[in-house]
Amino acid sequence: MTEVPDGLVRTQLRYNGAAGRAFVAALPARAAEFLERWELRRTGPALHGTASLVLPVERADGRPAALKTQLLDEESAGEAAALRAWDGQGSVRLLEDDGVTGTLLLERLDEGRHLSALARRDSRQAVRVVAGLLARLTAVPAPAGLRGLGEIAAGLLDGVDRARAELTDGRSREVLRECAAALAEVAGEPGDRLLHWDLHYDNVLAGGREPWLAIDPKPLSGDPGFELLPAIGNHFRADEVRWRFDLLTEALGLGLDRDRARAWTLGRVVQNCLWDVADGEPRMREDQLLVAEELLRG
Repeated sequence: MTEVPDGLVRTQLRYNGAAGRAFVAALPARAAEFLERWELRRTGPALHGTASLVLPVERADGRPAALKTQLLDEESAGEAAALRAWDGQGSVRLLEDDGVTGTLLLERLDEGRHLSALARRDSRQAVRVVAGLLARLTAVPAPAGLRGLGEIAAGLLDGVDRARAELTDGRSREVLRECAAALAEVAGEPGDRLLHWDLHYDNVLAGGREPWLAIDPKPLSGDPGFELLPAIGNHFRADEVRWRFDLLTEALGLGLDRDRARAWTLGRVVQNCLWDVADGEPRMREDQLLVAEELLRG
């Protein structure tokens, strides 16, 4: 019987309600099903993130792997397609997948070595690692059928007035207005690259065949400029905002269109702000304000 960690139960109930409760209840049987179907043997305790359960396993031929079970939703539905498109180039390699449940069998990486550990020692080197991964990942055209950035951008712009009305300080309201104006300038040309969308430091693990590999994409079809904010905001340092933005745009080949990259990054600030307001926050987070104000200077 596969145990379901308490942390995963809490996040599923918090974010997914009844659907999360049903997912948690079905997890032991689902894990057992795929352990048998793919001839896997468990080799360690269950791991989890916010949305998925991961079991360290061994395949019938003795090779290590990781069995990932997750609630299938609009964010996770394209994960297998994205991993197939990347084919292990900068990302964890997909070994098997089940389209009905979203269950994945993945290459085993070192779950004890996240990029966040490097970031605590050397924040600039961590940004360089993410920049190198993003350059490779966003070079791939998005497969058909993925969520598109254009639809997401339109939804963000529709929510700005409501969010501004909920913010309690003038600084937050003005920054959100300016960020939305920048986003509106590029929203009609959303791009067609394969985006990871969630490449923060804990979604980069040490690998055996490469030093660092991306995991857990929430894939989109869109403009690479929408990928930059996590690396700018992770282990935040106000004095590195401009340096990080410059490094990322250069690595991703966006240097000739910095204004576009800046606008999509500000669009990501809009997204974070709308989420925070929906969670009851009365003002924008200070790190988001400082990133936006630095980039709005041009």
